[in-house]
Amino acid sequence: MAQFSYKARKRSGEVVQGVLDAADRTAALSQLERLGLFPVAVQSAAGTEGRKMAKAAGAGNANDDRLAWMPPALRDFAQRRRKPKLQELATFTQQLANLVKSGMPLTVALNSMTHLETKGIPSDVSRQLRQDVIEGKSLSDSMSRQPRVFSDLFVNMVRAGEQSGALVDVLRRLGAHYERFAEVQSKFISALIYPCVVASVGVAVIIFFVTVMLPKFMTIFEGMNDKLPASTQIVISLSDFFSKYWWMMGLVILALWVILNRYRATPGGRRTVDRWKLSAPIFGKVIRLNLFGQFCRTLSTLLSNGVPVLTALKISESIIPNIVLKEAIAKTREEVTDGKTIAQPLARSKVFPQLMIDLIRIGEDTGDVPGALENLAGTYENELSIQLRVLTNLIEPAIIITMAVGVGFLLFSVVSAMFSITQGLNR
Repeated sequence: MAQFSYKARKRSGEVVQGVLDAADRTAALSQLERLGLFPVAVQSAAGTEGRKMAKAAGAGNANDDRLAWMPPALRDFAQRRRKPKLQELATFTQQLANLVKSGMPLTVALNSMTHLETKGIPSDVSRQLRQDVIEGKSLSDSMSRQPRVFSDLFVNMVRAGEQSGALVDVLRRLGAHYERFAEVQSKFISALIYPCVVASVGVAVIIFFVTVMLPKFMTIFEGMNDKLPASTQIVISLSDFFSKYWWMMGLVILALWVILNRYRATPGGRRTVDRWKLSAPIFGKVIRLNLFGQFCRTLSTLLSNGVPVLTALKISESIIPNIVLKEAIAKTREEVTDGKTIAQPLARSKVFPQLMIDLIRIGEDTGDVPGALENLAGTYENELSIQLRVLTNLIEPAIIITMAVGVGFLLFSVVSAMFSITQGLNR
């Protein structure tokens, strides 16, 4: 089987380059079409131009565009140390599934993955996977040797796919799984971007006014015997304090941050903080919906792909960041070992909502727990989207009003001082 270097366009119009193995040029063209690419140039990789294209493709795959400003050695190191994002992992998984689905042997598909563009996942990852498979290891065992890229969830699902002979279906489900998580993550970020920008601009304006503009206005009032209004005196005191002791504020913030992190590092402190997160006003509901949806989606994905219940619960426990839910899932796993159902110990934890308990119990009665969890995950994700919009609609006017009150108070303090002095001159 020969190697062919190619240049092709995606449906979006983006030009990609790479190398693939095929019996002849016609077979190479067919592979590109199955991958959804439109060939521009395909030729034997044995030629000089082919080697150049292969080298360029490998370099493009190994380095993230966002790290292009770094020296090559430092860029490669940073790329290997950075954990892939959810969307990057989803793209990698979907590409591998498409290659295997097209009829490629696994080693050939992994070889092609070294040349396909997957930001965040260096080509060395696919190259090592291919080498391990050639040496007789299973794909899941090879992936378990790279925990930075492939989580326990990923490895166990691939292992279940290998054992059941449905590797392609499992890879596609994994890709869809990470796509959903990436979508939820992007919704969180999108909901916070505008409020953070507005708050940052407002704080910057207030600091600039207090430390730069206000002292210039205050020179007008120097040497005058008229007593300044209380609001003006407060603003002057704040201006003097920030001008002289701004470094102290930085130290206080740093000290509080260190103390909080050390407190959270203790078991009791982390439990207290995580419990507060679940019950916090406004934000607590968003956090709960996200965690419940994450738990249901992960457990459903694992169970529907043949992963044993105890293993699925252990993996679900490991990916949940909240210690309160972690302990509840761990307790559930211990009781399931005794032959009890999932719903009973979950209900006794008094952490999970009644809707989840009832639907899981129905799923156990009907023999379709993965389906019940899938429906629950969809319900929580839809409710999370609604709650994020509500939260954004509440935060935006609250921040704008707060900033307007702060800036208005500063302006009022200056105007009232000028008005007071004007009245004194008229007397």
